[in-house]
Amino acid sequence: MDVAEVQQLADGLDEFVGDVFASLTRSGWQGRATDHLRGLMLDGQRKSIQPMAARLAGPNEQALNHFVTNSPWDAAGVRRRLAART
Repeated sequence: MDVAEVQQLADGLDEFVGDVFASLTRSGWQGRATDHLRGLMLDGQRKSIQPMAARLAGPNEQALNHFVTNSPWDAAGVRRRLAART
């Protein structure tokens, strides 16, 4: 997907993150979850933090890395929420 295609999904993506990552209550973490998902959806072969941050206009590499390594999201809880959405 290119940036315009991802932007068209912005409202739905925000709703999805708010629901699936509801356990992330620290200020800014749901925003970083959104940034991370946008980075995963954008075109590009490498989906590691550095190239994703370079493709995204907003977050820097350090912020994304901090989110991925330190956010306390519950993988089992996310899977349950995803299953409930389908």
